[in-house]
Amino acid sequence: MRTEIVVMDMAGTTVSDDGLVVAAFTRAVASLGIDEDHERFPAMMDYVNTTMGESKITVFRTLFDGDDDMAQRANAAFEHAYGDLVAEGRATALPGAAETIATLRGRGLKVALTTGFSPVTRDAIIDSLGWRDHVDLALSPADVGRGRPFPDLNLSALLRLGGTDVRALATVGDTAFDVLAGRASGAGVVAGVLSGAHDRDTLSAAGADHVIDTVADLPDLLANL
Repeated sequence: MRTEIVVMDMAGTTVSDDGLVVAAFTRAVASLGIDEDHERFPAMMDYVNTTMGESKITVFRTLFDGDDDMAQRANAAFEHAYGDLVAEGRATALPGAAETIATLRGRGLKVALTTGFSPVTRDAIIDSLGWRDHVDLALSPADVGRGRPFPDLNLSALLRLGGTDVRALATVGDTAFDVLAGRASGAGVVAGVLSGAHDRDTLSAAGADHVIDTVADLPDLLANL
């Protein structure tokens, strides 16, 4: 089936992470008394790296053993810290990302950006890149109910952009959670990309149909299917 809608992850896929998630996390938990020398910090950081791509509030709920108040405080601190880093100009587009989006839309496909960040942080990144009119839709877990690895972001994009069939959906992301969400949504194309958190073996093990080096390779991949 011909692809109609492409759902693209942000950090690590279309937007350079450049250590921003780790830096924002470090600032966030430090504000709650857990600095880099704290005994809990290494295990927390390992979990953050393992769960790249998952909804951030879900990650914090796990880290704080289901204590929703602490999770909400940590998530708010994380979003504030990430916003500061974006304001400092540290969020940049990955090479070829803007051109890829333009190429896909030029072919008549619709493009949605998805992320585990809050809408405020997501929009700050999009505005800093000048991408407000560059994509058809941008979604966060708060917009749809659940984040990755659940299919909500992908299926909501399909519905809101008028897709005719889940098989007409293509997803691309740099983490196993992106791949799992693509599989769960029934997307016709589920691609992993090597520009971010996870390697080829991890993406393939999660169920990626294809693994590409960068998002710039996506137009050729879709054209040749």
